Amino acid sequence: MTVPSLRSPTREGVLRAARKVAELLPPTPLLPLELPDGATVWCKAEGLQPIGAFKIRGAWHRLTDLTDDERRRGVVGVSSGNHAQGVAWAAKRLGVPATIVMPNDAPAVKLANTRALGAEVVLYDRPGGEDRDAIAEALCRAEGRVLVHAYGDPWVIEGQGSIGMEIAAQMAERAGGPPTRIVACCGGGGLTAGLALACPDAEVAPVEPEGWDDVCRSLESGEIQRVDLAHAPPTACDALQTPATRPINFAVLRERVRSWARVGEAEVRAAQRYAFDKLHLVVEPGGAAALAAVLAGKLPTDGRTAVTLSGGNADPQAFARVLASAD
Repeated sequence: MTVPSLRSPTREGVLRAARKVAELLPPTPLLPLELPDGATVWCKAEGLQPIGAFKIRGAWHRLTDLTDDERRRGVVGVSSGNHAQGVAWAAKRLGVPATIVMPNDAPAVKLANTRALGAEVVLYDRPGGEDRDAIAEALCRAEGRVLVHAYGDPWVIEGQGSIGMEIAAQMAERAGGPPTRIVACCGGGGLTAGLALACPDAEVAPVEPEGWDDVCRSLESGEIQRVDLAHAPPTACDALQTPATRPINFAVLRERVRSWARVGEAEVRAAQRYAFDKLHLVVEPGGAAALAAVLAGKLPTDGRTAVTLSGGNADPQAFARVLASAD
């Protein structure tokens, strides 16, 4: 098995990733959104990426840095769907064999899209407590492939940080200066860590679903905490269901992050409806968590607060139910 380098992610790496992404994809829109109290926040519409989520950034940065030998042997990823599609998209474009370990309860749209991009999908039983990382590592050992971790990888962290570089440039042009605060949807901490490296002068605030708040609890305790998978509550935020952050992420978060929030399921649904009504965007539950915290008043805003709408891969029927509800 080829494992990710133990090097730490750097701001220089974020800048290099941003250049690579800029050569491949146009910047996603940064949209002003007026909140019910009249304040304005700036929403980064990552659901408009080719795969419907920001994960394309880290996957592209990682796979384009593979050696020729590593490209021939291929990669293994672990994901509930958005990182899966990012790795599959990059692998298809680069001609790299890709296998993705995905939970058997992943949204059908994400499973279908990953397979349509040509990746092999290996399912595991998330409700049953199977260890997805152990499955991925076994595949890497058996086939000599490179593990592309969804968040605990320096290249992936740097790639996700390219969002921050775009936000900073867009806000300098349209909001009178770079962001003072970035509110980010958070699962394992790859995006949050990348943003913290990209925008060292901004306050970066991760937001997690209630009961899946390992990053929040880790920051509060000063040590990495795990989600008790046997007793974790159900959540529609499948993209944010990570069992624990990793040391490579926590080293950045512990140094740079000073505020965070947790959101409930009803607050997430309200954010999905608000984004659809005001911005005409489809935002999946996990991609709406940051906006949910802002709308609920759990984090402060000013005229230069950015909010990540990190994914738009919503199940159509589930999204229709959200729009029809009024909780």
